[in-house]
Amino acid sequence: MIHRKQYRVAAGVTIMALALTLTACGTQENTGSTESVKSAETVENTETVESIETMENTETVKGIETMESTETIENVEIIEAMVSESAAPQETANVTPQMQPVEYTDLQQITLDPNWEYADHSKINTGAAVLYPAPEESGRKGIVIGVNAGHGTAGGAKVKTLCHPDGSAKVTGGSTAAGATEAAAVSGGMTFQDGTPEREVTLRMAQILRDKLLTSGYDVLMLRDSEDVQLDNVARTVICNNVANCHIALHWDSGDGKNYDKGCFYISVPEALKTMEPVASHWQQHDTLGTDLVEGLREQGAMIYGKGNMSIDLTQTSYSTIPSVDMELGNAYSDHSDEVLEQLATGLLAGINTYFEQ
Repeated sequence: MIHRKQYRVAAGVTIMALALTLTACGTQENTGSTESVKSAETVENTETVESIETMENTETVKGIETMESTETIENVEIIEAMVSESAAPQETANVTPQMQPVEYTDLQQITLDPNWEYADHSKINTGAAVLYPAPEESGRKGIVIGVNAGHGTAGGAKVKTLCHPDGSAKVTGGSTAAGATEAAAVSGGMTFQDGTPEREVTLRMAQILRDKLLTSGYDVLMLRDSEDVQLDNVARTVICNNVANCHIALHWDSGDGKNYDKGCFYISVPEALKTMEPVASHWQQHDTLGTDLVEGLREQGAMIYGKGNMSIDLTQTSYSTIPSVDMELGNAYSDHSDEVLEQLATGLLAGINTYFEQ
């Protein structure tokens, strides 16, 4: 049975069959002595019809007889899809609606309290962190995760703060050389090989991680919630010390001289600093948090650099009185597409769940 949907195709086949019939009727009466067609014109540019796809509710056409002695058919185009105006309506394609940005409410601005311990060591502190409460329907845990999008303080590289609360010199190199007693309040960060500034990627990473944490019931303290925040590394750390349950800074490694993605790792505390307060009282917490985060990333298939950690003397961990870690999520050659950042955020969330036994 041929539906209207195939009316034109069926009509075409009927016309061709009629032509053959007329040709047969006009031949000599003695068909038995029909001369063989020995020099039929070459049929050029005719594509073999090997398989006619079955059309919905249409019987399959299987047996079209070969036409050996018809006039040359040149440039016959295969009609792959003919849809008549009267065709039955097709199924509507599944269109995924675009995700709308989440609008958060009840946000709280957190500024540096000058009475907090080590607050007097900060030099840039006119900005504010933003506290996002988890929605009640997420099963709010009462745990605040400090998320620090590295860099992003205009003018921060021109201002200096003490590397250590006691004024002692750095014991390792890094963005500041070993032996220095002061470091940039906030460095400018590196630039990815595609020209993207690190500060833009760390902010995007922080936003993706924030959303996953809130959905999972964690409150989130965003130390930098926009392109620029006037809070130096000391201020960010001190605010975390007094508001959050842990402090996770997000970075990509710079100046490593490698022209390939080196993978993820966390910055651990050097042995020489483990007797200096507040490091002495908290370095083991830093290491445990860092290890859990690296394992969470590993489980998500993220590349891990070496043993997953590197010892560097940082301002952040030198002033931290809560579990605190600098996560390096790759380098200048790392893929920083949203797809990869989503994968990294899922791994970090898994590590946070492990650390807080959630």
